[in-house]
Amino acid sequence: MKQFAEFIPLIIFFVVYKTVDIYAATGALMAATCIQMLVVWLKHKKLEKMHLITLVLVLFFGGLTMFFQDDAFIKWKVTAVNGLFAIGLLVSRYGFRKNLIKQMLGKEMTVPDTIWDKANLAWVGFFSFCGVLNVYVAFNLSQEFWVNFKVFGLLGLTLLFTFATALYLYRQQQALEK
Repeated sequence: MKQFAEFIPLIIFFVVYKTVDIYAATGALMAATCIQMLVVWLKHKKLEKMHLITLVLVLFFGGLTMFFQDDAFIKWKVTAVNGLFAIGLLVSRYGFRKNLIKQMLGKEMTVPDTIWDKANLAWVGFFSFCGVLNVYVAFNLSQEFWVNFKVFGLLGLTLLFTFATALYLYRQQQALEK
């Protein structure tokens, strides 16, 4: 249920876009994200770093979109989020010697650090690819295509990459057990 709740602002953005326009959808995204973060805060008395980053970027790029009535800003938010995630993975691993992928999945799987490093770098590449792909779609294709890509395309790519990562790690773990 928690995973579904993470997508509520995105679903609201999509529905409002389809029924009104990009600016109403951006306002709805901003409001829904604020409400979502308030609910998380009231329930857990804290926000995860990822939630804070998302909230700040939604409000920053959404605010610019609304103020200037220019959808380019909300389109850049997707690339900014992906870029920050890629940088975060790199900095945490090579600056602080913490592999975030290992921290998230290490309880379920046991593989050597070199494998965790490959998975971490793969996610850096994935987030970088998604950021660049978003720029291409956002500024070379229609607004409607971009919205559908943002909601369904990036989500689908992320699910596939998550599955591929889990499969890779599982196979590496199985090879070690033989």
